[in-house]
Amino acid sequence: MRTEPRASRRSRLPLCVLLLACIPPLWANSLDRVLERGELRVLTRNTDTTYYQGPDGPSGMEFDLAFGFAQELGVTLKLVVEENIADILYSLSRPEVDFAAAGLSITPERKTLVRFTPPYQTITQQLIYRSGGNRPRNLDQLDGTLVVAVGSNHSEALRRLHTEHPDLDWHEDPQAEIDELIARLWGGEFDYTLCNSNEVALARRYYPELRVGFDLGEDQQLAWAFSRQQDPALYQAAVKYLDKLQEDGTLEQLLERYYGHLVNYDYVGTRTFFHHYHSRFEKYRSLLQQEAERHDLNWQLLAAVAYQESHWNPDAVSPTGVRGFMMLTSATAKQLGIEDRRDAEQSIHGGAQYLRHILDKIPERIQEPDRTWLALAAYNIGYGHLEDARILTENNGGNPDSWKDLKRYLPLLRKKRWYSQTRYGFARGDEATQYVENIRSYLDILLWLEEKRVPLQLARDDEAAPAQDETP
Repeated sequence: MRTEPRASRRSRLPLCVLLLACIPPLWANSLDRVLERGELRVLTRNTDTTYYQGPDGPSGMEFDLAFGFAQELGVTLKLVVEENIADILYSLSRPEVDFAAAGLSITPERKTLVRFTPPYQTITQQLIYRSGGNRPRNLDQLDGTLVVAVGSNHSEALRRLHTEHPDLDWHEDPQAEIDELIARLWGGEFDYTLCNSNEVALARRYYPELRVGFDLGEDQQLAWAFSRQQDPALYQAAVKYLDKLQEDGTLEQLLERYYGHLVNYDYVGTRTFFHHYHSRFEKYRSLLQQEAERHDLNWQLLAAVAYQESHWNPDAVSPTGVRGFMMLTSATAKQLGIEDRRDAEQSIHGGAQYLRHILDKIPERIQEPDRTWLALAAYNIGYGHLEDARILTENNGGNPDSWKDLKRYLPLLRKKRWYSQTRYGFARGDEATQYVENIRSYLDILLWLEEKRVPLQLARDDEAAPAQDETP
């Protein structure tokens, strides 16, 4: 995969409309052109919900979708990264790009410019503000400056609503993307902005004082966008591909990967994590990195597990007698040769060794990141109970190799009707489920703090990793 940055052209939507209307049709078969050149050229933008460079390479919902489509066609993926949505819509008039995969909402205005595929995600526009002031319940209660990105679905919505709210006033930033607007709002530069609900879900982990005032309008849908001047061959192939992902469950798996752990937002827990990161983490960073390398683990993942276990406190003790940095039981510590569970170095060594042992027991056919999420559940609840839950999942028509399916059945291990069917019996499966989801959130926040880029894309198969000869 290659990425190609483009200079910002700011707001040129009127010119965009003119160009899209005047450019002659591309009569050559668009699908054949892609196959002949061996490269799929996709417009996107650099955000947490679309595409970004994670610690293990390219990541993001749009990246995964576009990369999968390129694989389906048997070609390489080239991403053309634009500054904002206005630039993306403008660039669709260029014959050298194939389509846009950029988290674009289907709106009435855009439907006159481009051809949208069937949607793959539903979102809601939300007005957000920083806590400390009065919560606005509607547009008429705004008392401050509202800033949105130019060319966005938010600016379109505000223009439509202006006739009903003639006193409504806002500013459209010609350059800022949503990530920048959120950071500036959090910093107090202005009072309100509009975001899509998926963007809010991600951002609240890193800016915990963000609050949702109200939803604006009805739900919207995200889709890929193709030039209306392009012949429909490539568009039809994309529709077929997205339909396939919908039917075989791949699309639902991707949504779970990026958003499944964000359902229950914990403000207090997030703020506490930030506090402990600044007050405790640095002391143990090198030990975590050392033991993770020794046991072939991602060190940020090991750190997130340790935080879930003890909040990075080597003196932590639970009512059931587990203790230490990694909260090892006495039996587990003895099995691993750990003499002093209160010693942070010994505890981290034991925890890393135990996690590696569990990961190695997970069947090799299970792909990442599900493989890691299943191992974390077993770290908490025991491998036997994990296998019980996987059998329950399979017996009831679910996929035992999928965390999305498995986490529906783990909580049933508390109920006699279900655990009586299992080999290992009763277990607190609901706690194991929450355990994994907490670690996923801590991992995302830790990576943001460490790398200023989130979330972690756990290791891909070597054959699936795209080549990178340019970066945005």
